[in-house]
Amino acid sequence: MAITQLVWLRNDLRLDDHPAIAQAQQQGEMAVVVCLTPEQWDEHHESPAKDSLRLKLIQTLRQQAHELNIPFHVLPLRRFSDCPNALLTLCQEQNYQQVWWQNELPVHEAQRDDNTENHLREHNIECQRFAPDLIVSQPVLNQQGQPFKVFTPFYKRWLATLSANVQSPYDLPNKQTQGEALPNEFVIPSEQSSYREDLWPADYQAIREKLWHFCHTKEALYDELRDFPAKPNTSLLSPYLALGAIGPRACLEAIIYSASQDNRDWHASVWLKELAWRDFYKQLMGFFPDLSKSLPFKPETMNVIWNNNEAGFKAWCEGNTGFPIVDAAMRQLNQTGWMHNRLRMIAASFLTKLLLIDWRKGEAYFMSKLIDGEFAANNGGWQWSASTGCDAAPYFRVFNPTRQSERFDPDGTFIKKFIPELKSIPAKNIHNPSSAIRDQCDYPEPVIDYKLARQHAIAAFENLKKENE
Repeated sequence: MAITQLVWLRNDLRLDDHPAIAQAQQQGEMAVVVCLTPEQWDEHHESPAKDSLRLKLIQTLRQQAHELNIPFHVLPLRRFSDCPNALLTLCQEQNYQQVWWQNELPVHEAQRDDNTENHLREHNIECQRFAPDLIVSQPVLNQQGQPFKVFTPFYKRWLATLSANVQSPYDLPNKQTQGEALPNEFVIPSEQSSYREDLWPADYQAIREKLWHFCHTKEALYDELRDFPAKPNTSLLSPYLALGAIGPRACLEAIIYSASQDNRDWHASVWLKELAWRDFYKQLMGFFPDLSKSLPFKPETMNVIWNNNEAGFKAWCEGNTGFPIVDAAMRQLNQTGWMHNRLRMIAASFLTKLLLIDWRKGEAYFMSKLIDGEFAANNGGWQWSASTGCDAAPYFRVFNPTRQSERFDPDGTFIKKFIPELKSIPAKNIHNPSSAIRDQCDYPEPVIDYKLARQHAIAAFENLKKENE
């Protein structure tokens, strides 16, 4: 019997724990397709590191599918708008009669999915669309049937919904009978071949082992240890979550099992709560399309007068602000394509509150560098820091970078790793070096006076508040 079903993978690059794949194979044998849209990814500021990991994962996945006799197509396109015609052509050439996929929520992705479905149905090809790739895939709504705008009540409802609907991960698809040779060799372009493969291998067994090792050894103490960037106490799974190389049910399974081994309540897992934040920001993007259009969640903050400070922005981007913890954070981002979460908040607060530079510039810069950049989470985090977003930090909350440094990198271990010019400076001096030390180490003076910058930022938001009263 000919293969008539096609599963379309996007930011869910895996064969296991995949509802569309599992359901499609129940109907018969299937094929898989991935569309490469580099111009669209560039327009969305996705980083070369993320693009490189994506292509490596596709290459690995293609081989995994071949071993299961699952035809695997790679369509080299340019933009999302190319997908409808390309998929139709593939379906007509291969006689695929159904296409299955998981929905995505940002505006461009949602338009792509709707346009593709309409185009395929016009040519008598059925589409089977599944809920987004979230831990709680159905909409989490309040008692009035509206989306939550504050995280804490969302989380309570989210957790209750999850508890009533715990699902085990879907298995890998069965080996099929109608295998075929690999299509033309899929070669990764040379300019996309460089990223930290030592930190994030494109190996699905290694990804699973990383998940289970984290849950067995660190997840229980995650809340206590996660904020110290010099210590390896975070999961480092975010690049795989961003591309869907690991599924939500697989994460939940590991959390529940590890909690049971320690006689803990898995509902209290702080790492699970972090995954809930991810669902929260993605759901918001689906319900509030303006978030996909570089608009703030709070419309009144459109009137914030941001500083046009190109020198300050350049210093921030390059890690030369003169604030060691901020500079170490930015250099970590630039060198590795990743930044510790506590440092993301410190760096974002510094840009938006102390330099008073538009959060959208920081949002785009992070996306252009992060290997784990997810549009919804990145947007949500930046709007939280800038006090423009849903459930955002109050405008008067401004991180003091020196105090943050003293609290979360007390010995300066992290700072010294990424600012080698300060490696010989004693811990008591490293958080805010004197002018003499800076001159000796060729390390810049602070680009702003913290107290004055904080007062200026608070005054700007207070004036905005008065204007809207």
